Amino acid sequence: MRQYLYRVTLEQLTDSHGVPSERKPLQFEVGNHDDIISVVTWIRSRGDFSNQADAAAFAIGLKLFGGAILANKDNPLLSSFLPQLYQFVKDLKAGSTDSQRKD
Repeated sequence: MRQYLYRVTLEQLTDSHGVPSERKPLQFEVGNHDDIISVVTWIRSRGDFSNQADAAAFAIGLKLFGGAILANKDNPLLSSFLPQLYQFVKDLKAGSTDSQRKD
């Protein structure tokens, strides 16, 4: 299956007390069958979130989470979640007002 390739970087700016962090960023590469940047744009346009950062975090998290589950669907812990994931994505797409959305 052809995939988009992404580099994900997570940088901790402060700790829970607001103290600047000296931790090194976490970085990894991951493939996904979707154009995740377009998915973020689509989720933001839906208006489900009052904050654009929350919409982006949700979209990116969902795509990475779903991709990891699908890549490891033979794992009993993860495979038990597949029906709920499929239903959630179906419901999310059904609520779309963007007729251009494709997966």
